[in-house]
Amino acid sequence: MLPLAKTALRLGTRSIQWIAARQSHHKHVPDFHDKYGNMVLLGGTLFCVSIWGYVVTQTGIEWNLSPVGKVTPKEWREK
Repeated sequence: MLPLAKTALRLGTRSIQWIAARQSHHKHVPDFHDKYGNMVLLGGTLFCVSIWGYVVTQTGIEWNLSPVGKVTPKEWREK
């Protein structure tokens, strides 16, 4: 191996070990996402589903899901 690659590999391994050791000494304090993350996700999902439920059922939009029977060909004109 090249000396530069060996040094880079050694430094990478040391930094990973240092970060792991540093994090193991700290207590995990719950942050915003730990406390409220699931509730925010659930609230957003409920909001989205309720709005789309209203749009689909109450607004009277014709969605035109299938063109079968709705598209008719024009009459053929011969010159």
